Amino acid sequence: MLRVLMVLLLMITCLAQADDFSAVEEKLKTAMKADVRTEAEMDRDRNRNPVKTLEFFGLRDDMTAVELLPGGGWYTKLLAPVLKDNGHLYVAIGTSRVKENVLSQDGFDKVQVVAEDAKVFRPEGSRTYALEASSLGVQDVDIVFTFRNYHNFGAEGRAAMNELVFDALKPGGIYAVVDHTRRHMEGDNSENRRRMDPVLAIKEIEAAGFEFVDFSDLHFKPDDELRYEVGRKTVTGNTDRWTLKFRKPAN
Repeated sequence: MLRVLMVLLLMITCLAQADDFSAVEEKLKTAMKADVRTEAEMDRDRNRNPVKTLEFFGLRDDMTAVELLPGGGWYTKLLAPVLKDNGHLYVAIGTSRVKENVLSQDGFDKVQVVAEDAKVFRPEGSRTYALEASSLGVQDVDIVFTFRNYHNFGAEGRAAMNELVFDALKPGGIYAVVDHTRRHMEGDNSENRRRMDPVLAIKEIEAAGFEFVDFSDLHFKPDDELRYEVGRKTVTGNTDRWTLKFRKPAN
């Protein structure tokens, strides 16, 4: 009898979680068809699989979220419509392109830029970037995303970013990280500058105080040999990427 009750409780919990995401999924699918997206951006949907990726990270439409280093706004164009009515989206660090090209368009007026005083720069002689910022400018957020950016920074820059995220999240908040895979313990070479060892990333992020929650193989690409620069024609659009989920401890 007890076992039956436990199974029923698990089923109810799973159904509730599915219902929670159903609203997000509906809004995401609408956003994916929006005129604001370019044909090139839509072409990447199959590879980046945003619906399943954001479901894995636990996005809900009433969350307060931060997107770090949004680049040209590929994910911003999806996150903003989902969070527009019930939640809130902030973009932080390296926001010049998204601010000019995306946030100026209709429907993105509620997205706020924070940490505008943050400095991202490449020290002389370095192949990676450094990061200087006192805070992200927001507190008690539910989730922070960074997509394919972790590799851009050196060890000190990554540590600074992880600390900023930890301070911005509420207890129990989620840190969502995706990046191109580098072979474990492989040293720097001319082909792996934009790749990151996932084991090293886990160790660094845990060292910042986070709990490792889960990983997903959504972006596993068995035919990426991890040998070549992600911009090469034989690899672009088919890079193996790790997808890691962390949590700020509740206590």
